[in-house]
Amino acid sequence: MHSQSRRKWDAVRRVRIENRRRQHTLKKQIFIMKTISVKAVKRADFGKKAAKAIRREGMVPCVLCGNGETETFSVDPREIKPLIYTPNSYIVEFDIEGKKEQAVLREAQFHPVREEILHLDFYRIAEGKPVSIAIPVRLTGNAEGVKVGGKLALSARKLVVSALVENLPDEIVVDVTELGVGKTIFVGDLEFENLKFITPATTAVCAVRVTRASRGAAGVRLLGLSVSSPVEEQNERQGVLF
Repeated sequence: MHSQSRRKWDAVRRVRIENRRRQHTLKKQIFIMKTISVKAVKRADFGKKAAKAIRREGMVPCVLCGNGETETFSVDPREIKPLIYTPNSYIVEFDIEGKKEQAVLREAQFHPVREEILHLDFYRIAEGKPVSIAIPVRLTGNAEGVKVGGKLALSARKLVVSALVENLPDEIVVDVTELGVGKTIFVGDLEFENLKFITPATTAVCAVRVTRASRGAAGVRLLGLSVSSPVEEQNERQGVLF
């Protein structure tokens, strides 16, 4: 009995080691990042006084930097709301009095009390040059650890990446199907074609946390008994047959 338990424990350890080594590959995205079109008005005045005057007119002062040029302009806050109040990331296509510019949002400043946008900083997208931007993470698949009672937790809602604009995905999809209890997917485990991660490789993306139910399931497995998922156990109590 002791030797049998020992063999089962060794098998569990081997699986754990293999899970640590396994790379979690990102599925290639079909949809590239969406674009928002915004009309803008040039502004020649600089400084805090000029910015306050623009806000009194109901507009938001903005700065566009990159490629050795800096341009100042203002936008209607109603046009920029879809870019600000969302978890998604977008490419912004400006029409600055007839001049077209593509950019990504770098920083948004808000009033400390009112929900008012005070200032927006954008970075110009240059043709043939990579751009850095934070992209939302979406988990897909039914994790192995969740099946035995573990709890899936998303640690990083967005990851900063660098890529050519045509290679920027709308979201980063992480497959958690093979993620076991107590296991974590780090940025360094991810692979994505034509995409470089700026977020440190040691950053945790998601994990299956240990729960009381998952501890019980692990103990049962070591004894060589079968394990049912919480859903299966509930169905069995209700008399559901498979």
